[in-house]
Amino acid sequence: MTVTVPTAPTTTELRGRPVGSHPPATGSHPPAIGSRPPATRKPGPRPERGSSPREGQRVRPLTRRQIEDHLQELGDLYAETCGGGPWAWNQARSAFLRRLAADARRPGFELLIAETTALTGCAHGFPVGGDGPWWEGFDGYLPGRLLRLAASGRLFVISGIHVPSRVRRQNQDRAWNLARRLQKRLLTDHGAAVAVTLVKRSDHRTVEALRSWGWRYIEGDTPRTAPLGPFRVLVLDT
Repeated sequence: MTVTVPTAPTTTELRGRPVGSHPPATGSHPPAIGSRPPATRKPGPRPERGSSPREGQRVRPLTRRQIEDHLQELGDLYAETCGGGPWAWNQARSAFLRRLAADARRPGFELLIAETTALTGCAHGFPVGGDGPWWEGFDGYLPGRLLRLAASGRLFVISGIHVPSRVRRQNQDRAWNLARRLQKRLLTDHGAAVAVTLVKRSDHRTVEALRSWGWRYIEGDTPRTAPLGPFRVLVLDT
């Protein structure tokens, strides 16, 4: 799983400012007899914190042919959101496109993009069965409940969420947070009950981002009981 959350924003941030109103100051004397009481303003709905994707970000899937046609833009998006300098971008971009090409051949693979007038984010993954090459890396990590979900076709692997850094920093708990929208749409489109993803044990920033979007460790996974290995598994319930 790669959740690209750079150290500095790489796309324009839309900032929203909650607008508060303050009642006018009043003196200590009561109003004169016969005078009209001061008008009171009814409280309105609380403004949303920050900018909502409802302001323009559309989420839609790409077909495999469209993915091939948009590889340049997808690679650029990944490079722009992965952080680092030009050399790191080129290395990361090439590795991302190789992984994407391999995943795109899996049955049921889906890639969602978010866009305004340009590409602003993407997420991708695939449904899994009870066996198959998808288990590579997951061996020994999944409890029986998730294995049974896989056998019933209701388990989904999210292999990548690539979004601007503000999506990690702002409004993580809002349903319209872009990462939350993308991951929920992937699960909804495939009727999955649970999503799983692998994260490098040392990648604390990615774990922090995923947990802020509703992901959790598998039951019983603690620093003392987690299986040894380079990865940890996180799960997301619908």
